[in-house]
This record gives sequence, structure tokens and C-alpha cells, in this order.
Amino acid sequence: MSGFLAPQPHVDERALDRGLRDLMWDATFATVVGALNSGVVLVAFALWLGAPNTVIGLLAAIPLWTQILQAPAVSLVERLRARRRISIVALTIARITLPLFAILPLIPDRRLALMLLIVLEIVHTAFNAICACSWNSWIRDLVPEDRLGRFFARRTIFATAVGMACSLLAGFALQSQQTASGGGDGVVFTLLYSAGFLAAVISTWRLARVPEPLMPPPQPKQTLWTLLKAPLKDPNFRTLIRFMASWQFAVNSATPFFTVYFVQQLGLGMGWVMTFSVVSQAANLLVLRTWGQLSDRFSNKSVLNVAAPAFLLCIAAMVFASEIDGRLELIVYLSVLHAFMGMASAGVNLATGAVAMKLAPRNGATAYIAANSLIASAAAGLAPILGGLSADFYAARELSFQVLWRDPGGVSEFFALRITHWDFFFLISATIGLYAMHRLSFLVEEGTVRRRVVVREIVGETRRGMIRNLSPVKGLRPVFPAAALIDLHARYRQQKRAARARDYREGLKAAD
Repeated sequence: MSGFLAPQPHVDERALDRGLRDLMWDATFATVVGALNSGVVLVAFALWLGAPNTVIGLLAAIPLWTQILQAPAVSLVERLRARRRISIVALTIARITLPLFAILPLIPDRRLALMLLIVLEIVHTAFNAICACSWNSWIRDLVPEDRLGRFFARRTIFATAVGMACSLLAGFALQSQQTASGGGDGVVFTLLYSAGFLAAVISTWRLARVPEPLMPPPQPKQTLWTLLKAPLKDPNFRTLIRFMASWQFAVNSATPFFTVYFVQQLGLGMGWVMTFSVVSQAANLLVLRTWGQLSDRFSNKSVLNVAAPAFLLCIAAMVFASEIDGRLELIVYLSVLHAFMGMASAGVNLATGAVAMKLAPRNGATAYIAANSLIASAAAGLAPILGGLSADFYAARELSFQVLWRDPGGVSEFFALRITHWDFFFLISATIGLYAMHRLSFLVEEGTVRRRVVVREIVGETRRGMIRNLSPVKGLRPVFPAAALIDLHARYRQQKRAARARDYREGLKAAD
């Protein structure tokens, strides 16, 4: 097995293509594991065991804080110089915990089962973090830089398509669990974690088949602090770390509590929660390829300048959900909001993952990416812990806004908004996110363009897609009045800009 997992001195084009296909399959089945065994399912499992808000916050923080293990994993990679072997061994240990999760519903004492759930989650995510450290460096050296954006976009598309189907199945299962008398016997969680383990076995096997390029000759022996200090001395990469830390803190101040918000404050079932997740994944899938093309054409920062503010707006807009009285209107509103959130998160996730790999030097990617993950994860892990601890404080508070019109005929209410409990978290998250966007403005990445250029490209790509779909003959442009008007307006604006530039040049000549 050690010979099978050993690095290769040279990875030819054929081996590279085969390895990239295996990475696609690995991502697909790894997404099945995530859809069936983490996120909403894990929170639902904890709520079924009677977890309070502090434990929900802790479960959200565990995967983030265990990223601290990437620090010693850097030394492990530098010493063993066998990244594939480290990844597979760590991933195997992490996924052996899944069958143990499956037997927790059989334990009569739910308090004990909840404690074991936390312990197993720590073990599972800790070894996943060790795997991630070696995996990032391995894939950074394997995938050509000019294919990073397209590759990760395609990889995520395949994975998301399968994840959507699994999320729907998990949603139906959780809904049946929730509607059962007494909350059910928990057999649904046993089935979900057992199925996740089978998918994990296939994912691990596919990843083991991906070739690993030989690492460059080792540098003189350095301490862990020396390795991690190098990215902190790089001004531009230090700016990236500051952005990632503030962004992760902002996002994780709110998103881990969405499930609790939907179930406890809005009174929705787990089936609807999973349906919203599927809507978000479907929207994510629709635009992911476009985000990948834009990141390759311009830069990852250009994508973040558009996608990140849109994601923050979606979090802030979650406040209005508690003001909607009708159940149908509430479901429609949350579905639309999750669709926009899914489209925005597609760009954010793609760009934040790719920009760290792009800015890290090829021969020093392990330490750079690990330092970024370490600091960002520490900030992200702190957010849900603080949220869980302060949940009861905000539950007893309310902030109201009213816009009234008084006249001799009486008083008319034009606008009213009540901010209660989890609504405070959403507004705090969006506010901190604005600071993260400020940090992003200092990042330097080649190819970055203004936000409006990216928006114009997105609108243009959408319009071209609509025209292609409406055209009955391949290669012909349909007679489409709206498209013609848009083109005419674009040409008019282009001519107007050219005329202004010409007048400006002539004015300079006259001044001379």
C-alpha cells in the first residue's frame, strides 16, 4: 500500500487527466457524505438528542477549530514528504467514526449519546483537517494553474448535482422523523450515517488513485513557527489572511443557526429546511461554471467583489422572514432568498479557495495555505461559540421600527419591523462582513477589474444564454426585439464614450 501511495517523479498528461477524473468522483461521493452526515442532518441529530443552543454553537465551531491541527500537519508533510499517504490514512481514520455515529440512537441515555456525538465529531473533523493540509498542497502541485478555476468549478458542479438528490432524500427522512410520535426512535440517523459510510469508502478509494507529484527537494530543516511565519511576512498574503479571518467570523456568526431559526422561531419542519438547502444548491449549480470562467478570465478578487456583498445582503434579508405571517408567502420568500444565496455562495466558495492556492508560491503552498486555514478557522470557530453563549441574551431582547402617518382620519402604518432573537445575529453578521469587504479592497491580484465589469459580463452571459435557447437554428441569431434593443443601447453607450474621449483629447491639444 505504501508503494501504491508513493509520490511519482513525473505525472504525464494521461495520468493527470485520469487523476482529475478520480478527483471528480472523490468530490461526488464526499459530497454524499456531507449531505447525509453533516450540516442540517448533524444539527437535527443534536436537536433530537436535546442539545441546547450552546451545544449547537459548539458543533458548528468544532470543524473550524480542529483546523488548528493543520499547523503540526505542515511539519508532518515536510518530514514525510508523502502527501497522498498522509491524506488517505487521515481520511480513513476520520471516516471510521461514521458507523459509530450510526449506533448513537441505540443508546437509551440521550445525554450520554449527545456527549459521544461531540467526541466523535471532534475525532472526525480533526483527522479531516490533517487530510486537508496535505491534500491542499498535493492538489496545488498537481493541477495546472491556468486550469484551477475551471477544474474546481466542474468538480463542484458534479458534486453538487449528487448532493442535491441526497439532500432531498435526507429531508424526507428527517421530516418523517420529526412527525413521528415522541420525535421517533432515531433509526433514520442510523440509516443516514450508514449510507454515508458506504459513500465514504468509495470516495477514499477514488482519492487514493489520484497521482501525487514528487515534492521539490527539502529546504534546510525549519521549525513549525518558521514555516508559518513566511506567509505572515508576505504583505499581500497577509492581507488575504485578514480578509479570510474577518469574512469567516462574519459568516459563521449567522449561518450555523439557520436551522435552529427555521425550526424554532419560524416553526418550519426539517423537510422544508432541507428543501431550502436543495434550492440553494441548485442555484449554486446553475452559476458555478460562469463564476469559474470569470475567475480565470479576470481574477478571484473580481468575483469576490460581486459575490461577497450579495451573500451579505441575503443574510441581512433573513430578518424580514420573521415578519411574514402567511406560511406560503414565508416559504416562497425563503426559497427565493436561498436561491440568491446559493448563487452568491458559489462565487464566494470558488474564489476564496482558488485565491489562496493562486497567491501561494508553488514550492511553499503547504505552509501558506495552512497558515491561511489556521487563522481563518480560528476566527470562524469563535463566532458560533459566541453566538451560542449569547443566544439567550438576545432571545429576551427586541428592537422595533415603525413608520406611521397621522392625520385627522386616524393613524396609518406604512412600515413596521421587529428585530428579535436570531435576527440580531443576521444583522451583526452583515455588519462584520462589511469590514471584511474593506480588507479585501487592499488585496492585490493580477487581472482584477471593477465590480461593474464583472456584473456586465454576468448579465451579458445570461442574455447570450437566453438568445441561444430561443434560437431555433444553431448558429443563427433570433429576431428578438429585447436583445436587439440591448445591443443598440450598448452600441450607443460605446459611441458616446468614444465621443467623450475624443473631445477630451482635442481639449488637451487646444490647451497645449
